[in-house]
Amino acid sequence: MPESVQIVIGIIFLVGVYILTRYGIMLKMRRVAKQIVDDLRQKKAVDNGSAVHLAYEKTDFLHVGMRDYRPKALSSLVQEGFVGKTEDGRYYLHAANLSGEGGW
Repeated sequence: MPESVQIVIGIIFLVGVYILTRYGIMLKMRRVAKQIVDDLRQKKAVDNGSAVHLAYEKTDFLHVGMRDYRPKALSSLVQEGFVGKTEDGRYYLHAANLSGEGGW
């Protein structure tokens, strides 16, 4: 097999691995985001008055083991408007998400 064909096959393989890993991370983030929403529903955090502190809002720099996607997923949910954050750092679901309008 010519060397140029081997290089092209290698590049295609690397691009495929990159795409598959990004897809896997996206699936993991989606699953973690659903867990966060379910956790807030279970705690009945539906407005400012019932907002709760979440233990996984901060990243742990000395964490040993698998990567924790919860802080990133939580900030993504806040940025997209599914979850609200109070001034004192507590979190709650927006009312539109309780009726299923938010895609959850």
